[in-house]
Amino acid sequence: MEFFNENIETADRKIIEEIQTERLKNTLINVYENVLFYKKRLDDCGVDPYNFKSIDELKKIPFTTKEDLRLNYPYKMFARPFGEIVRIHSSSGTSSNPTVAAYTDKDIEIWSSIIARQLFSLNLRKGDIFQNSYGYGLFTGGLGLHYGIEKLGGTAIPVSGGNTERQIKIMQDFLPEVLCCTPSYALHIAEVGKELGVDFSKLPLKTGVFGAEPWTNQIRKEIEKRLSIDAYDIYGLSEVIGPGVSCECYCKKGLHVSEDNFIVETIDPKTGRNVPESETGELVFTTITKEGMPVIRYRTKDLSNLVYDKCECGRTHARMAKPIGRSDDMLIIRGVNVFPSQIEEVLINVKEIEPQYLIIVEKRNFLDFIEVWVEVPENIFSEKMQTLEYFESSIEHSLYSAIGINIDVKLKEPKTIKRSEGKARRVVDMRKGEKP
Repeated sequence: MEFFNENIETADRKIIEEIQTERLKNTLINVYENVLFYKKRLDDCGVDPYNFKSIDELKKIPFTTKEDLRLNYPYKMFARPFGEIVRIHSSSGTSSNPTVAAYTDKDIEIWSSIIARQLFSLNLRKGDIFQNSYGYGLFTGGLGLHYGIEKLGGTAIPVSGGNTERQIKIMQDFLPEVLCCTPSYALHIAEVGKELGVDFSKLPLKTGVFGAEPWTNQIRKEIEKRLSIDAYDIYGLSEVIGPGVSCECYCKKGLHVSEDNFIVETIDPKTGRNVPESETGELVFTTITKEGMPVIRYRTKDLSNLVYDKCECGRTHARMAKPIGRSDDMLIIRGVNVFPSQIEEVLINVKEIEPQYLIIVEKRNFLDFIEVWVEVPENIFSEKMQTLEYFESSIEHSLYSAIGINIDVKLKEPKTIKRSEGKARRVVDMRKGEKP
């Protein structure tokens, strides 16, 4: 086994908690002295950062939410002056003020080292060539991976997202071994490549590092088959640091949280109470090395579970399961909780359809209904109407068996559903006025 930083990656639980306690104390002092929002929070809950002794005290501090960040938009959560802030990223802010993230020089260095360490755990090494098709700009994906690749000693091709035919030409001409992008965009690249007659198995491409949206193991298998690669999940969010909060290793047995930089909890989304190991809950992160804009107990709304046993790769940091979705993405249909990932798992197992789908939620006579659009190849779509209706019914039966509610299925011609060059849009909730 090889490690990027063996002492940290294989540390036992006692040492990890000693590191976390010391770094958390320094972080609490930082935010107490420099962020009015957190000074009030710590005073109100009675936590004295200067006498902070145990990581258990963290649970006394109230959660930080996205709304808190928006209310303090744009700079009130910064813990360092502009002379020390070297970079700003932010979310898109489509529905309200965006959330802003600030980084010092040291933050960028730590972020780069975290990602380099994670890429190393995928058996990627100095000299590997990376096609980075995450978007560059305010979104953290592109620049986050870019600096990590360089820290590893890899060669970054900063393609950014979009212009899919150009992406494929670069794959053929520059011969990258690694592709970094969202999983939905990887599928789109595979689809366009097939139309162009590209045989991906004959290219040097061997690894995919995909994230920025929830994706199932069924989608992983589909990507691996179509691009002839091993596909790995990387997780992050700009409010915490960006990509690199956690990442799978080559074992694909969960995403290792960088516990020397983040403290992770899982809570019941309704009560806010911590849930036991292996039980699904909402992920909550506290940054313990970030200087520019630390967050304390930040609620992500992403649902997952944690395990703390040693991984087959030898690493000891907590592992989180692939997120099954977000607590605010959960659809409540006639009293039944439905996650888009549950629907995806059923659809991907139907061999005759394409991995492109759209979930439509609407009211019909005051009742909630789900309709799922799925694309089928041209040869299927040209079948007789009776055959298509039978095929739709068989998929509806599979969905009912898995989820327990009736879901209408509509077969669509190829290319009917809009492709994504970034984060895929899988759900249209017409109850909220959204349109397909």
